[in-house]
Amino acid sequence: MSDEMPNGAGNGAEPTDGRGALSVNAQYIKDLSFESPNVLRIMTQPSSQTPEVSFNLGVQAVGIGPDSFEVTLTVRAEAKREGVVAFIVELAYAGIFTIVGIPQEQVEPILFIEGPRLLFPFARAIVADLTRDGGYTPLMLNPIDFVDLYRRKLAERQGLAEGLAVNTLPN
Repeated sequence: MSDEMPNGAGNGAEPTDGRGALSVNAQYIKDLSFESPNVLRIMTQPSSQTPEVSFNLGVQAVGIGPDSFEVTLTVRAEAKREGVVAFIVELAYAGIFTIVGIPQEQVEPILFIEGPRLLFPFARAIVADLTRDGGYTPLMLNPIDFVDLYRRKLAERQGLAEGLAVNTLPN
């Protein structure tokens, strides 16, 4: 059995077959917050109503070196029961990625699709553990289609650019 990864990639290795490589060098929590502002009210007044959970997700990527990038996945979830906030979770989970041998036009999709796809299972586990440890049923985030998320962001960006172009035309 060989220790070599496909593409010759692994821990920053240069690709050996010309296809390029994506390496995850580190993963870490950048910021984490759990608030349970009404825990006494929620826990002392049992209800059969299932909490209503709102969820927001964001992805950011910044270059930190010639072939290195930090991708940050931000998650915010808020649960309410009968209009009362049960808990709020805010997580910024990041990874340092190295990309080599990839054409420049493919770097952005890799950062905004593959980066968060690799980070998401860890962020999901942190949110589930945190809500469980906070005294609630673990919040299990559903899988995210990062390809669709990226396509929608591109369409939004293109629509904004087209709107700016229309607004800047002379009268």
